[in-house]
Amino acid sequence: MLKHILIWTVGTFIVLQAIQIDIPEPPKNIDPKNEIQAPKEIMPMLKISCYDCHSYQTKMPWYGHVFPMSLEVKSHVKEGRIAVNFQEWGHYDDAKKQKIYKGIAKTINFQMPMPMYLSIHEDAKLSKKERKQIKTWAQSHIVEEER
Repeated sequence: MLKHILIWTVGTFIVLQAIQIDIPEPPKNIDPKNEIQAPKEIMPMLKISCYDCHSYQTKMPWYGHVFPMSLEVKSHVKEGRIAVNFQEWGHYDDAKKQKIYKGIAKTINFQMPMPMYLSIHEDAKLSKKERKQIKTWAQSHIVEEER
């Protein structure tokens, strides 16, 4: 009986691996001129803490290919690229850039990088000082609307 339960459990796990979320492949020729241009003290923080989900430079971990974690990881990457892709920055109009700068300023202290991501990626953790630097940088690009 235990042997049958084990076989069914392993078999089900193997079959479930077929359920995957596709992340669109990066374009063949990514123009580096379209990448965001941030100050030299900000750019490394963005690359280490943001680029896995918000660029084509995703370093997919092994568990990103194993169901059910793959659903979570790939959906976050897919949604992250839709929200902002720092390598597509040059294609965004001013309104979209303003929305992103406001989003960065709002989320950098509590929500980004995502706590679940940080629990596995120690190197992506930002200090209070680094978060403040990113927030100040983002805020410096926000243009207040005339009323």
